Amino acid sequence: MADRINMAYSSTNVTYGRGEGIVVGTGMNTEVGKIATMLNNADETDTPLKENLNHLGKILTIMILAICVIVFVVGMFTKQGTEPMNALLIDMFLVAVSLAVAAIPEGLPAIVTIILALGTQTMAKHKAIVRKLPAVETLGATDIICSDKTGTLTQNRMTVEKIFYRGSLHDDNDEIEENNPALLSMVLANDTKIENGGDLLGDPTETALIQYAFDQNINVHDLLEEHKRVQEVPFDSERKLMSTVNKYGDKFFVAVKGAPDELLKRVTSVKINDEITPITAQQRQDILQTNQDMAKKALRVLGLAYKVIDKTYDDPSTDNVEQDLIFAGLAGMIDPERPEAKAAVAEAHSAGIRTVMITGDHQVTAQAIAERLGILEPGHDERVLTGAQLDQLSDDYFKKHVADYNVYARVSPEHKVRIVKAWQANDKIVAMTGDGVNDAPSLKQADIGIGMGITGTEVSKGAADMVLADDNFATIVEAVKQGRKVFSNIQKAILYLMSYNVGEVLTVFMMTMLGWDILAPVQLLWINLVTDTLPALP
Repeated sequence: MADRINMAYSSTNVTYGRGEGIVVGTGMNTEVGKIATMLNNADETDTPLKENLNHLGKILTIMILAICVIVFVVGMFTKQGTEPMNALLIDMFLVAVSLAVAAIPEGLPAIVTIILALGTQTMAKHKAIVRKLPAVETLGATDIICSDKTGTLTQNRMTVEKIFYRGSLHDDNDEIEENNPALLSMVLANDTKIENGGDLLGDPTETALIQYAFDQNINVHDLLEEHKRVQEVPFDSERKLMSTVNKYGDKFFVAVKGAPDELLKRVTSVKINDEITPITAQQRQDILQTNQDMAKKALRVLGLAYKVIDKTYDDPSTDNVEQDLIFAGLAGMIDPERPEAKAAVAEAHSAGIRTVMITGDHQVTAQAIAERLGILEPGHDERVLTGAQLDQLSDDYFKKHVADYNVYARVSPEHKVRIVKAWQANDKIVAMTGDGVNDAPSLKQADIGIGMGITGTEVSKGAADMVLADDNFATIVEAVKQGRKVFSNIQKAILYLMSYNVGEVLTVFMMTMLGWDILAPVQLLWINLVTDTLPALP
């Protein structure tokens, strides 16, 4: 679906432009309608805590009933003749009932609830807001974390990482002169609005270029004031270029940026050692090769070009403004990984939790980020699966081989649900992150759905079991730690409750077998009352 170019979808926003279309689906037949259908049909899964407590309850019930029957029958035989039959029957019945009451850990539901509630308070301090109480313990049992890339593993902020000019590639922290044509082109051919306080408003790609200039200690305000825009040719998705004409002393500076391959078609010259010479075929090839090398590292590459003219255009258009350009450089941008994400992925791995990246981005971008974070070992292309490739796999085959893949790219909502179900079919506890409406079905299907508090939609938050207040993957790992502590506390509480309950059962059982009268039914109930709840609290 992400690769379609001729469709407009219900419930999406139009950011610019206008057009006409034919309606091909309404209501539940739209893509958002299909998402609603998947959300309604998502399977509700029992939490590990619920399953374990149900199993424990069945075992206790069978054992207690058996022991009560044995105690009743044995007592009737061993104490026969000591008192009238009717009185003996009533006494042994009271002993059996008291034993059943004493053996059942009545305080367990209250204790588990209190432990979970305390866990939610601790998680809230770490910016993980729990919406459904059992999710606290489920986190501790998590085997797989299926994480979105943008905003969770990455910063959701485009950043210039590499810049190519004067025939060589430079890092973003290498110093660049204010009058460098590449810098001038990226700042002047830019529609970013700079708010008071330095906040940047505009397209993420353009704001990244302005932020790069700020990081280079360039006074962007003075630069824009000195080189005021007088004419422009706006960006067009067909020609993939944008141009502006700016004052440049007593002349005018034409700044052009756009897709490198389209830009090079308009370039006729290069500047080497302050001398402008015609561009050669080899120079074009070197520029294109650099563009490909940067793209392989998942960088979004923009081409930069310029020229200086004596006067403005009578009719500025692509046919006159964007011709006979001088190549200025290439700017490579990426949404970088969060600084703490790599350590969090490694920590999760050391704790036996596998991280799987699921994203709508292209395969190259997803693979590069996954390799940086340690989710994918470099060179293991076979562990990356696209949505189109996933469609070719049968459900049975995918369930058997789901562990072969670490990264999923260009996926749709249906793919996310299918991935979660495949892991669950292998008896894995799956946590799923998501922030969009299209993530809601997979969030509900997962054993624990994790919504995003900052960028998340209300629909995704409503389907989630837990919401991250900071949209940070490291917070998930911290929440898992707290979940394991909660699980440990519940285990300790159950161990305590069972230890003294078993003690009471064995005492009464041996007492009955030997024909002794040590504890009366009311004494059993009193012991149970004072030891069954408060001492077991964490």
